[in-house]
Amino acid sequence: MSEKRRLRPIGSPFVVVGPSGVSVRDRLKGLTSEDERVLRLVGEHLGSLASRDLAIRCADGVGHCADGWAARKRGLTPQSSSRWAGSITKATHDQWALSSRGQAAHLDSLDAGIRTLRHRLSLPIGEKGHKHASGGYRSRREWFVKSRRLHALEERRAAVGADRDAGRVRVVRGGRKLLNTRHHLTAAQLTEAQWRQRWEAARWFLSADGESGKRYGNETIRVSPDGEVSIRLPAPLAALANAGHSRYVLAARVAFAHRGAEWADRVEGDRAVAYRIHHDVARGRWYLDAAWTRPVVRTVPLERARANGMVGVDTNADHFAAWRLDKHGNPIGEPHRFPYDLSGSAGHRDAQIRHAITRLLHWAKRCGVNAIGLENLDFADEKTREKHGRKKRFRQLISGIPTGKLKARLVSMAAELDLAIVAADPAYTSIWGAQHWQKPLTTPRRTTTRHDSAAVAIGRRALGHSIRRRTAPPHDDQSDRRGHRTVQAEPGDRGREETRRPVTERAHDARTRTGTKRTRATSRASNTVRDARSDQHWVQDSLLLT
Repeated sequence: MSEKRRLRPIGSPFVVVGPSGVSVRDRLKGLTSEDERVLRLVGEHLGSLASRDLAIRCADGVGHCADGWAARKRGLTPQSSSRWAGSITKATHDQWALSSRGQAAHLDSLDAGIRTLRHRLSLPIGEKGHKHASGGYRSRREWFVKSRRLHALEERRAAVGADRDAGRVRVVRGGRKLLNTRHHLTAAQLTEAQWRQRWEAARWFLSADGESGKRYGNETIRVSPDGEVSIRLPAPLAALANAGHSRYVLAARVAFAHRGAEWADRVEGDRAVAYRIHHDVARGRWYLDAAWTRPVVRTVPLERARANGMVGVDTNADHFAAWRLDKHGNPIGEPHRFPYDLSGSAGHRDAQIRHAITRLLHWAKRCGVNAIGLENLDFADEKTREKHGRKKRFRQLISGIPTGKLKARLVSMAAELDLAIVAADPAYTSIWGAQHWQKPLTTPRRTTTRHDSAAVAIGRRALGHSIRRRTAPPHDDQSDRRGHRTVQAEPGDRGREETRRPVTERAHDARTRTGTKRTRATSRASNTVRDARSDQHWVQDSLLLT
């Protein structure tokens, strides 16, 4: 027999760490024309300082140090204030670090594309590939085009690598997407004046970090418990103040509907709260965001999360497939599907994801479970153009699943309902789920899909069970009446996730030697000699199929 393909190692499930921060938003209603004028002047002034500080930080590159940071803050203080300067330099540092991480991710993507191109170009033209490796290109023309693309990617990789070594990053205050929209105003259905308004608003700076022990947790942008908003004006704009200590009080009042009680407790206790004021030019609205950190909370132990069973969830391009399992890994009740539509604008997609997650969490809470089993998905390697060049729809399908945003939103929303998220390795869940669970769970009144069976497989792996279901033993009179006895493998057995062979090696060899079909695997009595595999101890749990 041919040697079996080795399976990749399967990681152990773990409980995902909960969110470490909170952010809420409210609209600034009732602003006067003078309020808007002051906000625009403050945003423009601080935005120019932030742009200048970012240019200095990018010029420093990898030679940045704490002394340079302090020097930049001292240079900004006379033109704003000590706290405004601290917020600007911290935002600059965070933006540079984010761009550096994006640069590293871009390098990894270029390296993956170059490896794939070199592999496929080294193969003969027309050679077929398989599931784990791509084959050669289909024609000499495609081979020539891909060879030119390889040189382009290598040149691009050399340029990005040189920037990485020199500590240079490419940062655009206001966003590169909005900057590129300037060259496609007709497609964006914008005039130059409308684009200019959005561009200037995106480059304003109206953010202030909180400080515990100070009044209401923030001295720069202060919000009182009754919703009054006041801003400490920079030194050049102090003449615009309408209150003492160079402060400007806005006419609008805020009242956070979401987490309002938690925010009020922090404000009354003078604990740090960070605020950000921004302007939505398209809607003509002003908003105030409040954010604060949470104390590090110890995650729920894995044994406690598994105590009452679990809900296994399979993430797909247009729906969540979920099935409830008891603590023994048996499916209970009917499968549930929570659809969503990821077409349209970013706001529409985000709303669809939130709605589907909300329904999933409320259903899991009604089931009485403590945790939800989810695949630890990351499609970074599967999105490359070089790996699935001709499969454009497949690449769009994978790219359309917001894995990172989905996991972050699911974890944060589940924490509010005291539900833990258990991440399981996604290896072979769809294949083995369909192989072992799709047919047994299908009834005349219920059609079990491949996604439903994958949800069962994910839930069983999150619970610590093997995916293969427990099979019924043979009749008591003869152990080989229906073939070789198959039992549930112990957790320590090798290959327990694989499919058992239907016959023993001895019976297979005997059939090969004689050319006749034997009716027994051995010539001795079945009650005295049995196969070594049938001597395992039975641990049979109930399998609920309805």
